[in-house]
Amino acid sequence: MALMNLDAGEHDDEPEALWALFDVLNIACGGHAGDAASMERVVAWCVGAGRAIGAHPSYPDRPNFGRRSLAIAPAALGQAVGEQCAALAAIARRHDRAVAYVKPHGALYHDAAADPALARAVVTAAADALGDAITVIGPPGGALREAAAARGVGYASEGFADRRMRSAGGLVPRSEPGALLTDPADAAAQARVLAGRVDTICCHADTPGALAIAGAVHRALRG
Repeated sequence: MALMNLDAGEHDDEPEALWALFDVLNIACGGHAGDAASMERVVAWCVGAGRAIGAHPSYPDRPNFGRRSLAIAPAALGQAVGEQCAALAAIARRHDRAVAYVKPHGALYHDAAADPALARAVVTAAADALGDAITVIGPPGGALREAAAARGVGYASEGFADRRMRSAGGLVPRSEPGALLTDPADAAAQARVLAGRVDTICCHADTPGALAIAGAVHRALRG
């Protein structure tokens, strides 16, 4: 059964009812969104609700919400990712919990999957900050998966219920019409198709109608 994961802690108005539909919450940790207060809120909820904590590091690019590629050296990227993961880990430790997952955000997710140097920087920094017991969440194939294998950490292949996908398997860019699946029935149907192909299925908290979409996906996968 595919795990359900949510990119969380990116907006102040995210309802806990949305979080409750997911197994793993990938928490924004300052690169594109999130701060100490938002991380504390989501971590505390995860602890109380028994959900797994994930880190959601990004290019250090809050003005563009981490959705644009940055020309950044792998060493500098690794430092930024490490700082973000360490900030979340410190909050989790205060609750006697570990960060179990790491999933790059936005443009970094796609760039690290395509560029071995960036992938190594992300995985190395995350594992150094969080420990080698982490599981990296990323695309089914590519440099990010290879970097995780080289480091010896776990890897969970991911599909998206609320993003339209190309026939070759990539995502339709957000800049193109129809990139988001906002009809709950469409998202649920896509989740059913993905369930046998990937380890985890993601929804986004900022997709219009996110709660209804997540509810439909949850029912499709869990009954």
